[in-house]
Amino acid sequence: MKRDTRLLKALAVSVTATAVVLGLWLAATIALVRSSFTPAQAADAATLLGPRLALLVTMVLVLAGVLMAAARWVYHHLVAPPARLLEQARVLLETDAETTLQGQGNAEVRGLAETMNALVRQREQLRSEIAERVAEGSRRVEQERSRLAALMSELTQSVVVCNLDGRVLLYNNRARLQFKALSDAPALAGGAELIGLGRSIYTVFDRQLVAHALENIQQRLQRGAATPSAQFVTVTKSGQLLRAVMAPVRDSEAADAPLSGFVLMLDNITREYERDSAQDQLLQGLTEGSRASLGNLQAAVEVLDDPGLDAAARERFLAVVRDEAKAMARRIQELAARSTQDVKTRWPLQDMLGADLVAAALRRIEAVCAVRTGTQEVDVALWLKVDSFALLQALSYLASRLVDEFEVRAVTLRLQSAGGRAQLDLIWSGQAMSTETVMSWESEPMRFGAEVSPLSVRDVMQRHGGEFWFERDRVRHQAFFRCLLPLADAAADGERLHAAAEQLNAAALRHDSRPEYYDFDLFRASESQHALDDRRLAELSYTVFDTETTGLEPAAGDQIIQIGAARLVNGKLLRQEAFEQLVDPQRSLPAAGIAIHGIQPGMVLGQPTIARVLPAFHAYVGDTVLVAHNAAFDMRFLQLAEGRSGVVFDHPVLDTLLLSAVVHPNQESHRLEAIAERFGVTVIGRHTALGDAIVTAEVFLKLIPLLAAMGIHTLGQAREAAQKTYYARLRY
Repeated sequence: MKRDTRLLKALAVSVTATAVVLGLWLAATIALVRSSFTPAQAADAATLLGPRLALLVTMVLVLAGVLMAAARWVYHHLVAPPARLLEQARVLLETDAETTLQGQGNAEVRGLAETMNALVRQREQLRSEIAERVAEGSRRVEQERSRLAALMSELTQSVVVCNLDGRVLLYNNRARLQFKALSDAPALAGGAELIGLGRSIYTVFDRQLVAHALENIQQRLQRGAATPSAQFVTVTKSGQLLRAVMAPVRDSEAADAPLSGFVLMLDNITREYERDSAQDQLLQGLTEGSRASLGNLQAAVEVLDDPGLDAAARERFLAVVRDEAKAMARRIQELAARSTQDVKTRWPLQDMLGADLVAAALRRIEAVCAVRTGTQEVDVALWLKVDSFALLQALSYLASRLVDEFEVRAVTLRLQSAGGRAQLDLIWSGQAMSTETVMSWESEPMRFGAEVSPLSVRDVMQRHGGEFWFERDRVRHQAFFRCLLPLADAAADGERLHAAAEQLNAAALRHDSRPEYYDFDLFRASESQHALDDRRLAELSYTVFDTETTGLEPAAGDQIIQIGAARLVNGKLLRQEAFEQLVDPQRSLPAAGIAIHGIQPGMVLGQPTIARVLPAFHAYVGDTVLVAHNAAFDMRFLQLAEGRSGVVFDHPVLDTLLLSAVVHPNQESHRLEAIAERFGVTVIGRHTALGDAIVTAEVFLKLIPLLAAMGIHTLGQAREAAQKTYYARLRY
């Protein structure tokens, strides 16, 4: 396996050529000598040489062996070293790999390698100088990129930008979390998400619906509208209602500029719709229930108008009137209570980390009241759902009244969990106050110098659906105002924790901390009407994956225990969109495999089975091209598991093992570590599925320009060239 195909062919050709040359030379020599003999001499020569013919043939074979050995030596020392040096030099020429050329063979080849290394160092020095100038010139551009990334990350509304083919060019973290919640794929820790750079928005929205909205926008543009937009509501596969506002993206500000894409601003209105439906049902119930009560009341009143009605009957009918009136009053009170609660929840509240709210309150109190501040027992894990501006106003207003009327010198804040809500306490030491004073502070409009707020502390608490009261702590000689506040939605907490866990898990595999949430170069990308085989390699999107298994024989019952993958879009490795998932093989793990991949039996116990993992991985792959190292091995495991999962991986596949043999036919090894070393790729997390997938992805990015230098530009050309290599014969 480590012998190169070209070396074997060259040796075979040299052996054949040597045998042919020796045969022709021997035949010509015998014919020439025989032509100079007389018949008698020829008979004497035959008599003399006949017994020695075996010795003569042996000498000829020895000569052939010597010539073959000489040819082999010439190839190894004079032909192969320059060829390998040429392949290494092409790596430096076509890629950005930083490696040192290793000259082998005679002194001339080693000297050539040293000279080329010196030239490479000079080139790197020039590149470094140019890079410094470019970095200085692009500093402002990078600042704008950072501002855009920060802006998109902090927006509270989901924003997605697509090109005209529906490929995602930009999205913010809010959209990522929202689409994760909408996914109907199995909820795995691996990272199967609906959204990502280069993915199609039509996995969520119906293509015809988006096309109709675009058509409406284009019609408005033709009528001269300056800022046209379109709105639509759709139901996702998971049953969620999404309201989308679409705005166009044009190539320029000219009135006749063509569209190049569109922006979607998304809101999940499922809860709003459910709340309105519940209110409609409540009103309908009140109407239907009151109709019967009104009928009973009307009948009772008509009977009571009868002057001949006796006292007992009159009392019975009066009881009917009282009962029906109470029932109507009860229904109206229930409606009023639920409507009041609905009004409270309709006020826009935002999720905020409790510790951040406490810190902001301390800063505001210090600025408004010029008083010492501090904290006690702040639960840093609490997320609140609050109107932070109104709540900070209330806290600073209460603190200012304490300072002005009771000469309080210091206040502290305490934040703790209290059942299903959070309790925020404003604590101080000093003179006690009456209940009447607290009630007046609570109900009066809040004042800040000459400014009067339309809200009171009670209004702020009602806006949050919370409670407010005053307590004394006689043991500590302290008093405090307590505010009961709503906690953020538990599902949203789960999304935040999950996102944080993903970031921590992938930190070791990232080179930079800022995720790639946008790539405007994708505006130039367009769906080809041709088959993928005709698409250029640099234009395609890829999913580079790897599997860890219980053994090396898929047909003998070995199973997948881990899948790891990363995406390549527009020539970029999207590390933050990685997929990594352990799999329960439902069988034992051999000790020999554990020593390689380090996955212990307890790590896979209780993990989802391959029947659950493969649909999630299939959704992650989407319509990309699959890439793996020794892909025949990994694809065989996937194919054997397709029957249990209900999905089929019929995607085009590229193998970095075969492609390495295409661009480097003279190298002795095409193992992943050897290729990475040739390209200067750092190997991190070897023999973990995601680690190997990341290394394979970086290797594949280095292979693309080398293939292009050989005239291999399209997917079809790459697959055809790969199938001609010796390694394409591998089967599992």
